[in-house]
Amino acid sequence: MTEILKIDPQKPELSLIQEAAEVIRSGGLVAFPTETVYGLGGNALDAQAVQRIFLAKGRPANDPLIVHILNKSWLDRVTTTLPPNTELLVHHFWPGPLTLIFPRNPAIPPNVTAGGNSVAVRAPSHPIAQALLAVAELPIAAPSANRFGHTSPTQASHVFADLAGRIDLILDGGECPIGLESTVLDLTKDPPVILRPGGISREEIEQLIGKVNLAAKNKSGEPEGYLISPGMLDRHYSPHSTLILIENVSGNRENAIKKIIEYLGQVQKEDQKRIGILTVDEEAFFFNAYPQIEIISLGSRENLDQIGRNLFAGMRTLEQAGVDIILTTDFGEKGLGLAIRDRLRRAASQIIPA
Repeated sequence: MTEILKIDPQKPELSLIQEAAEVIRSGGLVAFPTETVYGLGGNALDAQAVQRIFLAKGRPANDPLIVHILNKSWLDRVTTTLPPNTELLVHHFWPGPLTLIFPRNPAIPPNVTAGGNSVAVRAPSHPIAQALLAVAELPIAAPSANRFGHTSPTQASHVFADLAGRIDLILDGGECPIGLESTVLDLTKDPPVILRPGGISREEIEQLIGKVNLAAKNKSGEPEGYLISPGMLDRHYSPHSTLILIENVSGNRENAIKKIIEYLGQVQKEDQKRIGILTVDEEAFFFNAYPQIEIISLGSRENLDQIGRNLFAGMRTLEQAGVDIILTTDFGEKGLGLAIRDRLRRAASQIIPA
């Protein structure tokens, strides 16, 4: 059985944190909210606990985990070397949604890093995550708390739907405030490389340390050996419904909307499938002529933070409504738009340029 404990997201009750920390220390698994998405936490120094994470999620062994620490004073517990720019990035972005790649400390079991010699590390800013780390007094390995490949969880109900009976405890701290996973930056390369866009934008990082590169896509579409970071597989974050991304490569949103309506008419005529639309407040009216479809607005197109926060929950809502196909478009690549586009690309069964 999986226990659920409702907990105050701003002032977590110490007794509940102590209960969760004891589960972690004893080798169990606890799902808890971070500022990005819910994480599935286990003792990062315990290879058996780490293996339980992989088994609970159905995660392949070549996909590494992120190690969560309380603050920079814990870095020597997880890494042997601090590459250039570490101090600057940690001072500016920690605690927060930035994961950094370091050389692995031998104290971190190899299954955390999928057998690799580098380790992904971040210090989360969510009060519940910070309290859990402080009381457990050990690094916590924590990928997203969902079945592998499924849409990431931003609410405790999402975690329960995917992992009930597979984990020991869920700390229900409400909705995650960012709703997209952390940015992963590889500091072992020069210049550093963004392996996964996320809650800290490329522009913010470059303003601080200068040029960074984006990881090149694996042309074969298949992982070669172990991955250096989570979130690098071509298909990931996917709802059970088929997601079709109309990618707005022209920058003209009207073109993308026309493509969605064109595809909508074609699918409805040929297949009689149930359709869902992920859209924004300013564009929802374009689809009012189709009363039989499910429409979810992610917020204002002028507010990428709101769109990012609602993206995964919107996918799950349409999935739970029983739609066969979800149609949506992206929001460019500036700021958080890059992370939103990345998640939509990886969630999509088909990408159509517009």
